Amino acid sequence: MKFIFYTHSLVSDWNHGNAHFLRGIMRDLQRRGHETLALEPQDAWSRANLVRDQGAAAVEAFHQAFPQHRSQIYGKGFDHEAALSDADVVIVHEWTEPQLVERLGRIRRDGAAFTLLFHDTHHRAVSAEGDIAGLALDDYDGVLAFGQTLRERYLRAGWGKSVFIWHEAADDALFRPLPEIEKCGDLIWIGNWGDDERSAEIGEFLIHPARDLKLDAVVRGVRYPDHALDELRKVGTAYGGWIANAEVPAAFARHKVTVHIPRRPYVEHLPGIPTIRVFEALACGIPLISAPWKDAEHLFESGRDYLVVGDGQEMKKSLRDVLSDTDLAANLAAAGLETIKTRHTCRHRVDELFAILAHCGTHRVTANLQSREAAE
Repeated sequence: MKFIFYTHSLVSDWNHGNAHFLRGIMRDLQRRGHETLALEPQDAWSRANLVRDQGAAAVEAFHQAFPQHRSQIYGKGFDHEAALSDADVVIVHEWTEPQLVERLGRIRRDGAAFTLLFHDTHHRAVSAEGDIAGLALDDYDGVLAFGQTLRERYLRAGWGKSVFIWHEAADDALFRPLPEIEKCGDLIWIGNWGDDERSAEIGEFLIHPARDLKLDAVVRGVRYPDHALDELRKVGTAYGGWIANAEVPAAFARHKVTVHIPRRPYVEHLPGIPTIRVFEALACGIPLISAPWKDAEHLFESGRDYLVVGDGQEMKKSLRDVLSDTDLAANLAAAGLETIKTRHTCRHRVDELFAILAHCGTHRVTANLQSREAAE
């Protein structure tokens, strides 16, 4: 089948976590013999910021890291009807412009044979409810929500026909342990500043414990204001700026521990939805310690796959424990990796996508799925 993904950007992961997941999903679809194409707007702020920050070489680096992926840029005069004429499944990310979301729904309503799905991987449904409420989703065959609490929000509001849970996951073809790389640092955190949604938490659970323990620590990410950079310098924590997602496994491998600091909207309004970095870190076999976060859907097992702390003092103690107890660190890394490989890879999510398509897909898609199942 041919899968087309409308995404903010496939090429750029500058402050754009959905690109991580989409690349892995496309990789696994290709592995199974399907055709994939990403369509992204020419004015995507993520790609514009990536080029401004890193230069055109960063775009070329993407193509070198992911030569199998095809991405096409669309502008104002792009013929979406023609582009979708041979599509079987079209998945539209929630950062897509509302007018285009509506236009794609009309194409489906007017008789297109593809299955049309809307994909939400953000907290705007609770933090900017009007943005989502204003979208025209009645002509979509289904909605993919990346957590149960988000699904419930859609159902309560009556957005879309059928709403399915489709968690993010790790692309384990990329995110894997690299034991051959020597560890040269203590702590790494890979995360963006993010509109002050976790500024106090970054101080409490990262900057201050690293200072008190005198750790060899590094922060990677973007959108850090000057005052945050000043604070990092004062405590001796290195700031490395943006890092390409393809380079993250090696960065994890060079360090002994990492942390998870969820954004406040997820903690307060969408419990049970972790950042994709949790999946990716565990897939790389690095011990993980999390700031307060409720795993409402039991995706992992806290205390086994990772540690959870309640405040900065507990974070300091847990960091000290993991860094000084090699058995504890090894057990956490092994358990987290096992959970990813058992339940949370992009292969698992493609299996789930096919199950969703069997439920809400058009005849063209369900017939294809049935013929493949019979052949297998």
